[in-house]
Amino acid sequence: MSDRPARPPVPHPAAARLAARGLTLAYEERTVVEGLDLEIPDGEVTVVVGPNACGKSTTLRALGRLLRPRGGAVLLDGEELARIPTRKIARSVGLLPQSPVAPEAITVSDLVARGRQPHQRWWQQWSEQDERAVADAMERTHVTELGDRPVDALSGGQRQRVWLAMVLAQETDLLLLDEPTTYLDIAHQVEVLDLVRELNRERGRTVVMVLHDLNQAARYADHLVAMKEGRVVARGRPERIVDAALVREVFGLEAVVVPCPVTGAPLVVPGVPGVPGPSSAPSPSEAPAPSDAPSPSGSPAPSLRNPRKATP
Repeated sequence: MSDRPARPPVPHPAAARLAARGLTLAYEERTVVEGLDLEIPDGEVTVVVGPNACGKSTTLRALGRLLRPRGGAVLLDGEELARIPTRKIARSVGLLPQSPVAPEAITVSDLVARGRQPHQRWWQQWSEQDERAVADAMERTHVTELGDRPVDALSGGQRQRVWLAMVLAQETDLLLLDEPTTYLDIAHQVEVLDLVRELNRERGRTVVMVLHDLNQAARYADHLVAMKEGRVVARGRPERIVDAALVREVFGLEAVVVPCPVTGAPLVVPGVPGVPGPSSAPSPSEAPAPSDAPSPSGSPAPSLRNPRKATP
């Protein structure tokens, strides 16, 4: 049982363009997400966090129609995603999955240009608008100078920026980014997340990201969704929901939460290294699979923040 105070139900935002209703997701016989209701606030940056194998990336795949639901539905503009033509979806939703694979020997420019495929017609294969979109995406992600190089000759961080450029070139109103900071050093992580925020503020893009770093999530999110074991534990403004009790419940980590001295966003500070708090191991029936392996929950730790109820 969690010692976290029960949170009241949070009303869903009205008329969200992208939503999940009673969503159940599974890989063969293993159910990862069951009965999930989730709505993505329009015009905001939503970040999904949680321990490994909690279902956050699986949920994002379903939102981008890479994974067919076992039950329930994903809705785009009120219509079931499974019933919408692929090309129409691709003009509205851009998706950067985990570890995408580029065609062998393709150049950076050619890969980024593939982001324009949803806009192509048999009578108009390429246009000045396509050219501008590709150039702008490459400039924003700082890969213009890499244009003629093969993607498979790049470093992991460079490849990640190229994939992000391809998604930006797609020019969709909705962006789904699964761990977009993977392989990037800290400077490029901040650069990419600043770019995401800029796209949201200046161009009104609705963004959904999966991030592992809770502090980055709290810094950049307008709307934070915390998941554990395929369910939503809390959602709302980071400053309203991120506290020591949430970190303990979701991640099994003893920590204090203080305001960031730069942004004022919640900043999670783990406990003293090598001095774990009291903990209790889960029962065999509750124990996660070895690949999940979150740390066991412990007893309450003092927090410099008062727990607050979630808000939309």
